[in-house]
Amino acid sequence: MRFGEILTPSALVDLDKVERNTRWMSQRAHALGVRLRPHVKTHKCIEAAQLQVAGHFGGITVSTLAEAHYFAEGGFTDITWAFPLPLGRVVEALELTNQIERFAVVVDHMETLEVLEKEADKRCETVCVYLKLDCGYGRAGVQADDPTAMDLARRLSESPRINFRGILAHAGHSYDCRTPAEILRVAQEERDNAVLFAERLRHDGIAVEEVSVGSTPTMRLVEDLEGVTEIRPGNYVFFDLFQANIGACQIGEIAFSVLSTVVGRYPQRDAIVLDAGALALSKDPGVHPQNPLFGLLTHPETGQAWTEGLLGGLSQEHGKVSWKGAETMPQIGDRLRILPNHSCLSAACHPVYYVLRGMEVVDTWRPCRGW
Repeated sequence: MRFGEILTPSALVDLDKVERNTRWMSQRAHALGVRLRPHVKTHKCIEAAQLQVAGHFGGITVSTLAEAHYFAEGGFTDITWAFPLPLGRVVEALELTNQIERFAVVVDHMETLEVLEKEADKRCETVCVYLKLDCGYGRAGVQADDPTAMDLARRLSESPRINFRGILAHAGHSYDCRTPAEILRVAQEERDNAVLFAERLRHDGIAVEEVSVGSTPTMRLVEDLEGVTEIRPGNYVFFDLFQANIGACQIGEIAFSVLSTVVGRYPQRDAIVLDAGALALSKDPGVHPQNPLFGLLTHPETGQAWTEGLLGGLSQEHGKVSWKGAETMPQIGDRLRILPNHSCLSAACHPVYYVLRGMEVVDTWRPCRGW
């Protein structure tokens, strides 16, 4: 297929940039002295994951059981499901432990552990488990200063059906930052909280083999990871406009875009309409939720930004653009590439990615879907 034959809206992946981004993070992990267990939820496809693990031990992180099954079938044998284990999926998770070399789950409640132990005991299974630590994000995980956290860690370490791996944390609040200095502060907070909690557990006689942390912004800027054993960034494989706006990457490093066509042109009201709406881009408003822009419009071949156009509104299939200057306003049938605010969500809207080197379509990648 030639570039001009791609129907719109479609997801595009710049393979040169993906290769550069994955090499950079691989080298970064080596320089920091940690293992790289990349998160694959951004792209959910085998080909990108293979680029991410090159030069490392091959372990990955997933966000859904559907991803775990898909990557296990694709040859990945060391998988961590970095999501609080739902009680209704315990049996399915245990079945995966027999299919690959290592499948680890995450818990942060005693109730979950009790159900997991009961089901593992029925099957005479042993399952790898991480204790989820909240290092400031406030989404999931135990609080380090909560006495029940120590009780849960001890129960994990003493259970005959649990192979307690250690601590897993995620500094999702790095996405609330707006400057590299703020991101660095959160990265240090993430490391310190996880390492200090692990040391407390060890001091209390609880073995902690792994201290796993990481998000793309924090791993991009962190300077020291002493005490950490592995990192789990994921978005860096594509990056996106959000990462660029908070200082975690440059615009030129963004490897994912959405190709769209002008379907409406209204110079009398300084507007055009695109065929890429919320179901092609997601409705993530980016860093300015009170005055949202849903992506950066760029030239389909040169990548130059169309600063005259602002993608300020989305409906299900429509992208609504205000355009300054009728003389530069695109014509009906012209195409634009949109750099989305959040590549993870935008990529999840598409059943296939068209993989490019320059303007040549060199491959198609088909991600997994579902939960």
